[in-house]
Amino acid sequence: MANIHRIRILDVPLDAVDLSSALEYVEECIRNEQKRKYILAVNAEKIMTLRREPELKKLFEKAALLLPDGIGALIAAKWILGLNLARVTGIGLMGGVCDRASKKGYKIFIYGGKEGINRDAVSQIERRYPGIRITGRSHGYVGENQMDSLVKKINESQADILFIALGSPKQEFWIQKYSPHLNVKVYQGIGGSLDVLSGQSKGAPSLIQKMGLEWLYRLIKEPKRIRRQIVYPRFLFEVMKEKFMKKRGIS
Repeated sequence: MANIHRIRILDVPLDAVDLSSALEYVEECIRNEQKRKYILAVNAEKIMTLRREPELKKLFEKAALLLPDGIGALIAAKWILGLNLARVTGIGLMGGVCDRASKKGYKIFIYGGKEGINRDAVSQIERRYPGIRITGRSHGYVGENQMDSLVKKINESQADILFIALGSPKQEFWIQKYSPHLNVKVYQGIGGSLDVLSGQSKGAPSLIQKMGLEWLYRLIKEPKRIRRQIVYPRFLFEVMKEKFMKKRGIS
């Protein structure tokens, strides 16, 4: 299997991978019949959440791959560890996986989002990646009393890859609870990616993404996000404090 270098930012795990190595890891899991390998994204907001929620952090510790998603995580890796990491977004990896799946016949199941968003996202994916084998899909509003049927549906689809769009931390806890009952090789939590793929939510322009200002773009579009994004100044403070302590040799 690919050698994944795991680092820690403010004692939260993160993998030093680029898109190419992340894609190769997914393919190795499929080729080698590895099962129940899950992939999650890490950003500044997630790092701060994991520091105060130990049970959720344990889930991330056990993940097969933790993507450096978000400019904050990249800045922290540079300032604290001197590492220049490439950014690998959840939706970026999903696109790369879909591209390879369309060429190599990997089977995909997509779970999450509202029915219309799920349906439209699947249609867009099939249009964008001709020949892709999406062998099943389900909206995310499945009750506990229907979960056995969903698990059966996913297994019967013989999917190699399962994309889960339930938002965090719901998708992570869903993986923890139900993956032992599934035969899927690779799971990826993709958060709100289906909203973007369906056209329901417009992603930030590429220039904004390259500048690392997606958080500002989203805040302008959705002012209510201020309650979530207020965490960023505290994150930067913690990163600077960690850098200072490391420089002074203080553990």
